[in-house]
Amino acid sequence: MHSTKIALLSICSNSFIVILKLTVGIITGSVAIISEAIHSLLDLVASVIAFFSVKISNRPPDKEHPYGHGKFENISGTVETLLIFIAGIWIIVESVEKLIHPSPIKLPFIGVFVMLLGALINWRVGKKVQKVGEETHSVAMQSNALHLLTDVYSSLGVAASLILVSLTGWDILDALIGIGIAVYIMKESIELGKKSFTPLLDTGLSSNEIIQIEQVLLNFKSQYIEYHDLRTRRSGAEEHIDFHLVLPSSMSIEEAHLLCDKIEDEIKKVLINPQILIHVEPENEMVRNIR
Repeated sequence: MHSTKIALLSICSNSFIVILKLTVGIITGSVAIISEAIHSLLDLVASVIAFFSVKISNRPPDKEHPYGHGKFENISGTVETLLIFIAGIWIIVESVEKLIHPSPIKLPFIGVFVMLLGALINWRVGKKVQKVGEETHSVAMQSNALHLLTDVYSSLGVAASLILVSLTGWDILDALIGIGIAVYIMKESIELGKKSFTPLLDTGLSSNEIIQIEQVLLNFKSQYIEYHDLRTRRSGAEEHIDFHLVLPSSMSIEEAHLLCDKIEDEIKKVLINPQILIHVEPENEMVRNIR
């Protein structure tokens, strides 16, 4: 499924879940359910951000953005993770307030049903978003998937707390579960925040990806003299790679071009969306003497 379509699907599902949770949270008076509604509202905001960032990042390079628009996704992912972290703080504040001023929960089993329904919907949609995000290396989609899947676990936690409250009468459990949910989603947001933010600093690709690139170059070792100044960076869903390739002086321009095309084709087989620039250099006297 196309990334923009799956992002639109998450917007629709989140809109439905927010309305459902908020309504039931007000009816039952459960701070955990209301916190979940706020959590889902942030999921909705994140889905909207992901939708537009994916559309923008898919635009071709233009005069103002000659290297494309990929980093819009990294900015989007960073904003989304900040929203998750803020949601965690808000849930903790509300949960502490509930601990200080406990109040009984009305109709807890209605809340349980809504939490389980929301978890099921977000699990199905979240897995679809996660798959597309991994296939396309889209940071925005992966961030959106994290929103949806953390909502699944937090919804299940709230459902469990409501069941325990109804069985034991311990209203304090509602607030304690809320705090536990907040700590979990804040931890996850920090991990994804690192993944979203580092490409904005032009951090290189992972060591595994660089090894794959070097292995491709090694496969063509008999056709060139050496390569140097290999540089990599990530921009949204794109991997940017450039290096210098030293070729024999006897090689024609046509042969050099064909070799570069072959190398690029092989790199494209091991990476998702590489943008490759090869600077060809002729064999110099020093290299010729060494040989």
